[in-house]
Amino acid sequence: MINITTSSRYIINRPLIKKVVTDFISKNKLINQTINIIFIGKNKMKTLAKQYKNENTALPILSFKYKEKINEENLLGEIFICYPQVILLAAERNKKVEDVMVKLLNHGLENLLI
Repeated sequence: MINITTSSRYIINRPLIKKVVTDFISKNKLINQTINIIFIGKNKMKTLAKQYKNENTALPILSFKYKEKINEENLLGEIFICYPQVILLAAERNKKVEDVMVKLLNHGLENLLI
């Protein structure tokens, strides 16, 4: 199961995100796994980075691996993506926002398996 949480002010390509996560789940044979994808702003990301990584900056992505049961499904983890940082990275690298999003999402998913 894939849960995507976002503010209405962020333009998110949900089908693309679901496809990336679904492909990752299939490729890695993760059965009955739940992954939460949460899009947040700079202030919230900065708070999380300071609390969990002791970094005083808004990171583009943070992944948290869990081993919990929710109902009958296992929560593999949560991935927090800082939407404003994705936009900034896309502009800096002269890339499409979707391309940067996919790359960051794959990075976050890989971190859930470590």
